Amino acid sequence: MRNNILALYFIVLISTLTYSQKRGSWGDQGNGTYINPIINADYSDPDVIRVGNKYYMICSEFHYMGMTIQESEDMVNWKIIGQIYNRLDFPAYDAFKRYAGGSWAPAILFHDNKFWVYFCTINEGLFMTSANNPEGPWSPLLLVKNIEKWEDPCPFWDDDGQAYLGHSVHGAGPIIIHKMSADGTKLLDEGKTVYTGPVAEGTKIYKRNNYYYLSIPEGGVSEGWQTILRSKNIYGPYEKRVVLEKGSTPINGPHQGAIVDNPNGEWWFYHFQSAGALGRVLHLQPMFWHDDWPVIGIDIDRNGIGEPVSVWKKPNIEGNFPIIAPQSDDEFNTPHLGFQWQWNHNPINSNWSLKDKKGWLVLKAKKATNIMEAYNTLTQKVMGNTGEVTVQIDVKDMISGQKAGLSSMSKVYNSIGVKNHQGKLYVFFEGKDKKYEEVMISNKTIFFKLKLDFIQQKNHFFYSTDNKNFKAIGPDFNAEFSYWKGSRIALFSYNELTDGGSTAFNFFHYNYDGPK
Repeated sequence: MRNNILALYFIVLISTLTYSQKRGSWGDQGNGTYINPIINADYSDPDVIRVGNKYYMICSEFHYMGMTIQESEDMVNWKIIGQIYNRLDFPAYDAFKRYAGGSWAPAILFHDNKFWVYFCTINEGLFMTSANNPEGPWSPLLLVKNIEKWEDPCPFWDDDGQAYLGHSVHGAGPIIIHKMSADGTKLLDEGKTVYTGPVAEGTKIYKRNNYYYLSIPEGGVSEGWQTILRSKNIYGPYEKRVVLEKGSTPINGPHQGAIVDNPNGEWWFYHFQSAGALGRVLHLQPMFWHDDWPVIGIDIDRNGIGEPVSVWKKPNIEGNFPIIAPQSDDEFNTPHLGFQWQWNHNPINSNWSLKDKKGWLVLKAKKATNIMEAYNTLTQKVMGNTGEVTVQIDVKDMISGQKAGLSSMSKVYNSIGVKNHQGKLYVFFEGKDKKYEEVMISNKTIFFKLKLDFIQQKNHFFYSTDNKNFKAIGPDFNAEFSYWKGSRIALFSYNELTDGGSTAFNFFHYNYDGPK
């Protein structure tokens, strides 16, 4: 069997190389195969469920507002269909004090004809929300438990209706299971520790053939592996098996995700891979059951533990499905922001508009010392290893002290923008290590371009007055992973002197090395 699996693997690899340039370097290849990652973007700590013939995914968003929900019909191609929440109503999220806070490793479940989402913030506690439809509306966030330093919760309703909640604690491990009220709103006890392991976290609870399974990533983000525990009792004692590891592959830390079946009886495992400045990207692994244990990936080195595949046959699901990826472009010509946009901390909703200038996004500046403390900085995930972003901005309503533009944003940031200094306008570049460059301009509309190359780490900004002839500004710069998130592309507008001034963004166009 192992020889047959290896043969299939190499046949799929060879056949896919012919098509990869047509469909991009990752995702659906259009020939019945896919290349991992299936989404080469920061969909960290993914949880995925099937409801009928559709699949739904959520992931950690930390301090970005808000949490998105993705939908797929074929398990490989995904689109964003909504946001589960768009703010966290605590003062620290208004004051930029929660970098690396916010939602950690959420869980999604379908029970009692409703969708349920649970997540912990490291400072505020355990939250729950539910909805009749995945697009929403989602109920207001309920603080189930006001407690610090819990992480990675997972709800589970047993066959008899008894509800449970598993979680770990900050720093990872142990795994603790509580009884929970049937309506999912209250924990009924102090919990019981069922497992302590090396950096054990992110547990997901399943039941099959009268076995309870805990699916647990262990060993750390980039060095770890996937462990499965099983028992006839939810409190154990549990048997243990490591079912997925890096092995001889280049895929580091293959763990933390979800076990999902499809209507044709296939089983699959979603997980992330740590990919440097890009963040933690989404992979899909084949899976089957043997002696009531899951077997994930392929056992290349024949040590009894699966290893992740780079290329594989798509899940066997009937139908023709378009090759897509989560949204990125925006013309700003609809009444609502695209679901791909996430604010850095809580926004001030009165200070942004899609109505003030039809077809444009208007950001009204508040006072801030830098972009990390600037209200209404609008971000989205980087897609793929290489790409090019182009935006147009109107600066005629900027006032002295104001800065606005396009940024590659993480703990350190690099930005291009326009600043108004005593009525004169300048295109500027500012980056880490306090590198700065500026050029005086007279135009009231201007185009910015960001070329991204995370492979060579040669990222660079450009500007133009006609969207044809672009001039480079500033040096090449590195993007960075920080605050548990990949580097972001951001639109910003703030004022270093006082509240006031506005900037309008006409479009956001993003071409990258994968499907769109």
